[in-house]
Amino acid sequence: MKVLLLGLISLVYSASAVPVNENEPVHWALLVAGSSGWYNYRHQADVCHSYQVLHNHGIPDSHIVVMMYDDIAHNKENKMPGIIINHPNGSDVYAGVPKDYTGEDVTPENFLKVLQGDKSGMAGIGSGKVIESGPNDNVFVYFSDHGATDLIGFPSAELMETDLKQALENMSKQDKFKKFVFYLEACESGSMFNNFKIKDLYVTTASAPDESSYACYFDEKLGTYLGDVYSVRWMEDSDKANFNTETLLKQFKAIRRETNTSHVEKYGDLSIDRDTLGEYQGSGSKFNNVQVVDLADKPLGAVPSPEVPMAILHHQLMAAKDPRQRNEILQKIVQLGQAQQKMMSVLQSTVSILLDGDLVDKVMSRQGVQVTNWDCYKTSVRYFSDRCFPFRENDFALSLMYILANLCERQEVSTDMILSSFDKHCK
Repeated sequence: MKVLLLGLISLVYSASAVPVNENEPVHWALLVAGSSGWYNYRHQADVCHSYQVLHNHGIPDSHIVVMMYDDIAHNKENKMPGIIINHPNGSDVYAGVPKDYTGEDVTPENFLKVLQGDKSGMAGIGSGKVIESGPNDNVFVYFSDHGATDLIGFPSAELMETDLKQALENMSKQDKFKKFVFYLEACESGSMFNNFKIKDLYVTTASAPDESSYACYFDEKLGTYLGDVYSVRWMEDSDKANFNTETLLKQFKAIRRETNTSHVEKYGDLSIDRDTLGEYQGSGSKFNNVQVVDLADKPLGAVPSPEVPMAILHHQLMAAKDPRQRNEILQKIVQLGQAQQKMMSVLQSTVSILLDGDLVDKVMSRQGVQVTNWDCYKTSVRYFSDRCFPFRENDFALSLMYILANLCERQEVSTDMILSSFDKHCK
């Protein structure tokens, strides 16, 4: 009897995600955390929570692809081994999450292959699962990580706006979706989509093109931030929403209203926001019990994403009672501050060498530039990370990449001149 019941439940799941009518859209989802390290706990927590939202609304694992480094649940810093939470006193969101691509397999190249359904290109890598969507299918992508001007981060590389745009245009031309919804959590995330529009593609971003996104919910026990403001707002809304009636527009308005730290934006084909959540995040009915928590009065304790490592150290300092331990933390704070000052100093020196007068101040100011010189920008960003300050260890450095975007747009400045300056100042 128990076996029969489990079989019936399985059939219900399958029927909800793969319609009997082949002309009805099928749900496909790609969930990505683009960072690693304990202090970036929140990104994998976000993605694990997003999986639970989709899974609990009937999308089968065969149609959900998850990419995350997977170094958090069993991290030596984790005082709740094997468990990840996304809000204070939250339930475990790690249980059951597919480990399709982990560790060094989480790369921009693999992301683009998975997204475009390149099964042969992913053969022998991770689970090999890709988004096998067709012209009648709806695709949902959620990405959580660090970002900068016209780029989003992965553990050891960056994905540029121009490469993402090309992939999405290819999918559109090849009829790889009926409709496509992309939720993006990253600093300056608006810069990834503010320069193009693809039919039937709808996007919301955590921030405008020239501002940070924000981390939230610092946990004293775990010593890290559990989530990001934009991300927890959309998922906490989805946890309690009626997917049959709530529209993307209603969710967007709720997220924007409750995210007072950055400007949540939307781009692309805005007619799609009249569609219901159930058309992208799963069917209208919940198949499992979902822990719905009212966190309206819970302080976010939000901090800009680039400031998270420093904020964590300050939390540690306030909690430390042993004088020796306090001195060690103070030393780390000083070292991190000096490193951040050095990053700015290298870029300031580079700009000052290559330009004169008012142009220096103009390039050093955050002015929301649109990158056009992609060869220069890609090369300079990667060289700055490889030669000067690895982004994997210095997230703050990403927040300064607008300077290189501005510098590369100056016709009198060549890529070689920028790289030579880095060679001089980053010994």
